[in-house]
Amino acid sequence: MEALATRLSNLDSHVEGAIRVVMFYDTLMRRRVDLPALARASAGLAECVTGIRLHSTGQVTRMSPAGTEAGVAEPVSSRSPITLDDEEIGEVWLERGGVANPLDEVVLDRLAIAVAGVVERYGPARTTMADPALVELVISASSDEAGRARALRLLGFTPDRPVLVAAVCAELALDRVAAAVCPSRPIKAAEVSGTSVLLASSLGDFPAGVRAGIGADSCPSRAWSEAQVALRFTTARTPVVRYPDLGALALLAQLPAEALRANADVAAVAALSSEDLETLDAYCATGSLRRAADLLHLHHSSVSRRLEQIGKVLDVADPARMKLALAAFRLL
Repeated sequence: MEALATRLSNLDSHVEGAIRVVMFYDTLMRRRVDLPALARASAGLAECVTGIRLHSTGQVTRMSPAGTEAGVAEPVSSRSPITLDDEEIGEVWLERGGVANPLDEVVLDRLAIAVAGVVERYGPARTTMADPALVELVISASSDEAGRARALRLLGFTPDRPVLVAAVCAELALDRVAAAVCPSRPIKAAEVSGTSVLLASSLGDFPAGVRAGIGADSCPSRAWSEAQVALRFTTARTPVVRYPDLGALALLAQLPAEALRANADVAAVAALSSEDLETLDAYCATGSLRRAADLLHLHHSSVSRRLEQIGKVLDVADPARMKLALAAFRLL
């Protein structure tokens, strides 16, 4: 590379400078530097404040030529997008008060490539849609451990961090759901065989209009099975269900649908009007006529009359039986 640079320098000093910039960043990448080190080295090279921003976290790193965090922002003289897997994940820029340097474009180009390399090595840059084939490898029961580990690594997850698996049904676009529930930690979303999947290192609150079942097993394929079961138990009142919270109710998911439909209690719940079904749901959730009335914004006497009506086809005096029938109905 040095010999090539020397030969080209006889032809064009700009070409020589460009090659030296390339060599500079190649050296940084071999040393596996992090984002602050990249910004610091770039600021020293360009002799002006250099900035890096990742869209996923909103994290901004600005360094001065002195190697310290930059203070008051200077005018941005040039900027370049950071691209990873054909997706813009952030941007880099130079804050140069005067005329741009002829090599600024080369510096920003190589800096953007270096940042993408750091992000790919240490984790995904943003919460976004992933390659469905990779996600399928992670959650498939037929995947071997080596293939699963490789798929997780390519998705940006590190071996030392557990991966949560969620099955999602949402009115929002899946990438927006992912961005909302995990804005600063690794998360990937994909549609696999018509089902929405989230893989994440942690999960926060889900936005309105989203139902999600979350698995708990340390093996992603078993966690995926759990997540699908948990999703079946979600309701408008309980939009997010974690598999461990189901307890023995999860056993219902193993029963054939025909057996559930044939049960007299389940059939009675299925025959209820939407109004009575909502009342039964509120009563089972609260265990109290008055609290159910508050939840439904009704007078307790109205709820009492509805429960009397429901009692003609279902034993409302047995809370456990009611809850079981309602849970079985949800599975259908």
